Amino acid sequence: MFERFEPLPTDPILGLSLAYKQDNNPQKVDLGVGVYKDEAGNTPVLASVTAAQRRCHEQETTKAYEGPAGNDVFNGTIAQLIFGADSAQLERVQTLQTPGGCGALRVAAELINKSKPGATIWVSRPTWANHIPLLSSAGLKIKEYPYYDPATQSIDRDGMMACLAEVPAGDLVLLHGCCHNPCGTDLTLDDWQQIADLANRHGFTPFVDLAYQGFGDGLEDDAQGLRLLAGSVPELVVASSCSKNFGLYRERVGALSVMGNTSVAAANTFGQMQSIARGIYSMPPSHGAALVATILTDSALRQQWEGEVAEMRVRIKQLRQDLSAALAPYGDFSFIPQQRGMFSFLGLSETQVERLKTEFSVYMVGSSRINLAGINQQNLPYLAESVGKVL
Repeated sequence: MFERFEPLPTDPILGLSLAYKQDNNPQKVDLGVGVYKDEAGNTPVLASVTAAQRRCHEQETTKAYEGPAGNDVFNGTIAQLIFGADSAQLERVQTLQTPGGCGALRVAAELINKSKPGATIWVSRPTWANHIPLLSSAGLKIKEYPYYDPATQSIDRDGMMACLAEVPAGDLVLLHGCCHNPCGTDLTLDDWQQIADLANRHGFTPFVDLAYQGFGDGLEDDAQGLRLLAGSVPELVVASSCSKNFGLYRERVGALSVMGNTSVAAANTFGQMQSIARGIYSMPPSHGAALVATILTDSALRQQWEGEVAEMRVRIKQLRQDLSAALAPYGDFSFIPQQRGMFSFLGLSETQVERLKTEFSVYMVGSSRINLAGINQQNLPYLAESVGKVL
């Protein structure tokens, strides 16, 4: 059965991680894998998570399955975090706990394909590398719309809006809720309103990937575009993740939220979502969702968590300022502080990126996308000097 398989090429980002680990240069810098790191280079366990973990351990009385829908308290509180606690749309929203944001994307893709086999979903150019395999492997067709213009380090708004104006009824458009991965350049509220108007005029369905809520301008601010859509369009799909803002990468905590045109339509869709989950992984893991539910339903823990999210956000913004200043002698990098979240393109060629890796042990993907959180005050001078030498 398995004799026919040929070796697959190494995943470019995971391959970078392996090469970085094997590099003996004490000055090596890892800007590849997209996880948050603190000043010491560690991905920390948040204090609020540690407290919630202790409480869950003390109060847990069973290891029985949660069921395909997952933790009901988690689902309810995540929906409020995304759409707003007082949102009028919540009555027609159903949320399903999933194994990470990737699980949410895959269940959504299966749901869409079940409703409209072979449906087309439009993704930004560029988009997160795993969007395309997660969505296409469920049978969806992928098309791209213009988004980031490398020449201006900003959104190609004219190209984007012109393309979205041609998206036909029944298609879906994938939007990054905030902190666009990989370019860090986000939509404005005016952009969101124009997209909502186009969706209503032409009949396409917005699909928002909200992976970094809280890492841009704040937990509430980062959801404003999504909430504007929710108040404007009849249907909406949202994949969300707790990997970044709760630091729960290895716990695989995510959610799929679907807003129907009516509460009845949402409830019927929720049954389909559970059936699809049952056919893929049966039940989601319990632990991470229990931690999130504990934090979001306890006022003291929630306040502590919101403070920790703010600390991570402020640190990333400061790193953007610091990197821009350190690179200033070598060119104009003023676009970096204008962006949001952990990612940015440095605008280097693949040859320059390869030189950084082989000559200076600075690791980033070939597109020159970097994870800002891999920078700290110790490696910043060396990083800037190394970039300067390849420019």
